[in-house]
Amino acid sequence: MGMSSDNIHGLVLAVSSSIFIGSSFIIKKKVIVGEVANFAAYAYAPAILVTPLGALSIIFSAVLAHFILAEKLHIFGVLGCVLCMVGSVSIVLHAPQERLITSVKQVWHLATEPGFLVYACIVLIVVAVLIFQYVPHYGKTHMVVYVGICSLMGSLTVMSVKALGIALKLTFEGSNQFIYFETWFFTVVVIGCCLMQINYLNKALDTFNTAVISPVYYVMFTSFTILASMIMFKG
Repeated sequence: MGMSSDNIHGLVLAVSSSIFIGSSFIIKKKVIVGEVANFAAYAYAPAILVTPLGALSIIFSAVLAHFILAEKLHIFGVLGCVLCMVGSVSIVLHAPQERLITSVKQVWHLATEPGFLVYACIVLIVVAVLIFQYVPHYGKTHMVVYVGICSLMGSLTVMSVKALGIALKLTFEGSNQFIYFETWFFTVVVIGCCLMQINYLNKALDTFNTAVISPVYYVMFTSFTILASMIMFKG
């Protein structure tokens, strides 16, 4: 298989973050430790490798929900968890080597190519329609509305987190990236997207069963993130 040491770093960070995030689904508010580990994972490994490992947090939260919140996990839930695991493992085993990035300006260049700009615009338009048209009418009855907002924004968050992670990694290695406005732009996007995601994810968790939200959110979030990653990094 021959994974690079950076991919292994990413793998370890992603798995540990999944455990923290999975348990935090139960505690409701996101645990900071999990987010930081996940954030760091994106700096080292391709998004296509890190994101599917979120399956572990889904399974972890489903199991904890079963025992702590007494939310029963039916046979379909168990089957869903198994499918998530199988899918994740196969994606991780076939994750591509990522191109070497030596500056945030390179990521900026990738993010401002027509393909990704079109993707970002479509996402923002769809999210705006969901928030202003669908949330007032269907937010409380159809979980796809809240989860859709989180998943679509999540794919943009991951790309920005990836850029910021690379910036921090390079800065620690002695090449300061915070002299470029691009780095600060990605920072603002990360904060804005994260706050929005947490807001709507909490609304979803307040309204619907955790065991139901988790797998749907995982599938949508992973799909959009892999799509965004393919468009941006030509993965």
